[in-house]
Amino acid sequence: MRRILLGGSMLAIVGGAGQAAAQVVDAQTTTPDAATPTGAATPQTGAGLTNVKAADGDILVTGSRIKQDPNDSALPLQIITNQELTRNGISNPEQLVAFLTTNGSGADNLASNADVTSGAQRGTNGLSAANLRGQGSAATLVLLNGRRVAAHGLSGSAVDVNQIPFAAIERVEVLKDGASAIYGTDAIGGVINFITRKDYKGLGLQAFDDITEQGGGNIYRLSGIAGYGDLAEQGFNVMGAVSYSWNQILRGSDRDFVNGNQPNRGLSIDTRGTPIATAFALNNAAFLPRGPNGQIGTLLGGTTGTLGAGGATNTAPLTALQLPGSTATYGAGGINTLNLPGGAGCESMDGGMAYDAALWNAPTARYACAWDTGRAAVIQQPIQTLTYYARGVVRIAQEHELSLEVTGSDAKSAKSFSNAQVSSNTSNFQVAYPLNALTTSSYNAVYNAIAAQFPGIAANYGKPIAFRWRCVACGPREYKTDTKTLRVAAAMEGPLWDQWDYRAGASYARSEASSVLGSGYYYRGTLASGAYDPAAPTAAGAAGPGLAGLINAGILNPFSLTQSDAGIAGLQSVSAFGQTLYGGTYEVKQFDYSIAGPLVRLWGDRSVQLAAGVDYRRETYSFNGSDAALATAPVIFLAAFDNVNALRRKNRTVKAAYAEMLVPILPGLEVTGAFRVDDYTGFGTTTNPKVSIKFRPWEPLLFRGSYNTGFRVPTFNQIFNGITESPYAGSDLADPVNCPGGVPNATNAACTFIRPNINTGGNANLGPETARQFSAGVVIQPSARFSASVDWWKIDVDNTIQTLTLRQLIDNASLFPTRFIRDASGTIVTIDDTWINAGSRRTQGLEIAARGGVEALGGVLSTGIDGTLLLKKREKLTPTSAYGGSLIGVFTFAGDLGVRWKHNAFVNYANNDVVLSLTQIFRKGYKNFALPGIAAGTVTRADYNAFVDDYIIYNASISYIGLPGFKITAGVRNLFDTDPPFAVTYDGNTGAGGSWEPRIADPRGRSFTMSVETKF
Repeated sequence: MRRILLGGSMLAIVGGAGQAAAQVVDAQTTTPDAATPTGAATPQTGAGLTNVKAADGDILVTGSRIKQDPNDSALPLQIITNQELTRNGISNPEQLVAFLTTNGSGADNLASNADVTSGAQRGTNGLSAANLRGQGSAATLVLLNGRRVAAHGLSGSAVDVNQIPFAAIERVEVLKDGASAIYGTDAIGGVINFITRKDYKGLGLQAFDDITEQGGGNIYRLSGIAGYGDLAEQGFNVMGAVSYSWNQILRGSDRDFVNGNQPNRGLSIDTRGTPIATAFALNNAAFLPRGPNGQIGTLLGGTTGTLGAGGATNTAPLTALQLPGSTATYGAGGINTLNLPGGAGCESMDGGMAYDAALWNAPTARYACAWDTGRAAVIQQPIQTLTYYARGVVRIAQEHELSLEVTGSDAKSAKSFSNAQVSSNTSNFQVAYPLNALTTSSYNAVYNAIAAQFPGIAANYGKPIAFRWRCVACGPREYKTDTKTLRVAAAMEGPLWDQWDYRAGASYARSEASSVLGSGYYYRGTLASGAYDPAAPTAAGAAGPGLAGLINAGILNPFSLTQSDAGIAGLQSVSAFGQTLYGGTYEVKQFDYSIAGPLVRLWGDRSVQLAAGVDYRRETYSFNGSDAALATAPVIFLAAFDNVNALRRKNRTVKAAYAEMLVPILPGLEVTGAFRVDDYTGFGTTTNPKVSIKFRPWEPLLFRGSYNTGFRVPTFNQIFNGITESPYAGSDLADPVNCPGGVPNATNAACTFIRPNINTGGNANLGPETARQFSAGVVIQPSARFSASVDWWKIDVDNTIQTLTLRQLIDNASLFPTRFIRDASGTIVTIDDTWINAGSRRTQGLEIAARGGVEALGGVLSTGIDGTLLLKKREKLTPTSAYGGSLIGVFTFAGDLGVRWKHNAFVNYANNDVVLSLTQIFRKGYKNFALPGIAAGTVTRADYNAFVDDYIIYNASISYIGLPGFKITAGVRNLFDTDPPFAVTYDGNTGAGGSWEPRIADPRGRSFTMSVETKF
């Protein structure tokens, strides 16, 4: 009896009778669901490009160079068929990766990178990546038919899984084990190998839609596949597939759970830039408009001096910002007329709220308003993807196969986030709302509302009003990214001598991505000094060029939700739409040759098997700056140009040799050993071994285990990027030396908040990170329809390549004193957060799979579960420091969110005509984030939840397979329309995030899927 030893299929649904499986095959693929406890049949073709099998029918599987039966190996390999994908409404690789329980919860999908990002997450426009076992996207190897594809052209690190030709996929093999001894770098977390069909014949068509009940975020896909020629009979086969898919936009404002205005739950937004502007005090701005009599200064400022929480240097502005009879400067943090006594209330603006001065430890902002930036972000990026795949294979001399494969993609995405915030409080962008013939009515309305509460400002009447303003009329900021990929692979394989064969291949892969500015970006109109820039475009009637000229002329009114026709026309005149942001190209050229066969016959029909080979790979990366960001070009307001990271072509050559040997020691006991030697440009030589063992003392029982080492070299960006200096905009950091813990506290003068510059970028001294990996598992199969497996794994990584979070730096300031740069007075002015080899990471987990099925009701009733339990996740930040506390279930803005438990469970019924399925998706909750007031203990909120709730949704589907060559599937995703659980994810520095976690949950809500497939 053939035993199934796989780790279990992630969304597996045990198939029914053979006839039903055959009918599914006719409509779809050569790898059907099977009547087995794992739910995956033995693949008919291997993980490589071609079709040749061993004499006993064994094939190549992911993670080994020796042909073997994938259902009887020591590898914890998970096979996912595309029938399973259809039943669960999974229409693209990103959705597949997100539902893998062994995949981590990093910011690797389009939703988690859709808002404002900083540091390592920049340059991920349009990128979706895999993150097995939470080791990071750069530590997961993605293959197509056993060979590499190029990393994303912008990031230069992770592979964009959306470039995979999904229409041609037969199955996906997920190796849940380290594989550096076989494949080299990147394979610390594991390997995902997308396997295409090999010899398709006929014509197949598929249409798929996924339509949300609440509207927005619909997904569609059309695909076709055609093939001609029988390899066995005619000696050749040619096939091709094409697919076009599009994900429609879904904005935060389209879903009620996106709501940053929940102060009772401990969430409020730290921005005073609102659609109706908040007025501020500002003094001595040389280039601001003058008052009617030539006065210098602003309405809430004075003619000299500065204002702060403790007062000002002259009496007039101090009096202006006091309540009658009070000495507290309540207005120093901004005054919004909506939040004054008698005002309409901040909530009268869509997305507006009263600024939560207590939660943010900012008592001087009690009369300010805030605005929910999350509602303006896109929570499903719109993306249109065309993928194509073509393959031809010919048999030569009856035994050798020569194949050529071409695949490519063109993906157009649009990353959109909150409208630009315009602030008078900058020296290089001096703007204020003037009093003139155009503005008299609106100016007086603002003045009268403030003067009614602060009569001391009467002496400043006529001076322009300084402000912070969210320019709704400017439109949301948008990056449009076009990513094109191409991969050409040629392969040849066949026999050498008795039971020995060879494999040879060469491939070229390229990913080229470019981003341009969409809506929401405009020329600033000023020089670094604050003076007008004559090189910037000027709108009709403006006081000067760019946005500055429009505002200082009063053509744009920051104190109104609507703008005049002249204001809208002026914005169009100074728009930077279509300007190049940046672009990058990643190329991989590879050659490989290997041989494999029996080395020594030991006993019975068992032999020592050997595989050996060589690899040569050359990787090239370049990153382009933008002419729009040159020092001589007019400044585009808030555009995140990366000219400092521009790289000419950087090359890296990898030369490798490897060997793998399988030794059957005794009946039921088998040991496999492998090692690989890699020589990397700039990093020297590294050798990595792997040993795995399989022991079956009794037919229904199998034990397996492995030990291997791994490594990962830094990416080009991590080494060569320049230094980017960004001002910190949050209010949640304090000096960790003066204020232990580094949490701001308004009641402690030593714990006032700080806003240093943050330096990010490359580090030329980075070394590779190294890993040791252990696994041990047991598989039990008491009968053909029942099985269970449990695999324990442990990954120890040293010299980890990472950027530390600011909270990590603050909490461990004594370990990194040189990263806190102070001025002569001892004030922190800069925090160095460039890449670093920072200490070690220790991770352990359990992966379980169980299946059971019985014949009932004229078919097969089955159930199963796949789950991952995180047992340990700890880090130490230097080689000599101690490990910190557990990171399991602890919120972090960056990196992987260590969810303790994930599972996918299913119940399924199948007969010859119908397949019914119900799947439960479960993600365990975690410790919630806390804003400064709660974190410092100075504020309590009755409904604040210290822990985020579990996320549980159900998917259901029904497939009709009763007609040969035809299949229709209807389904419901998120059957009970469950919202993502409330979670505080707001980042006060970038203004991103809000009330839910995109690394865990799907924001679309209940949706209805339909898939129709046919084959001629």
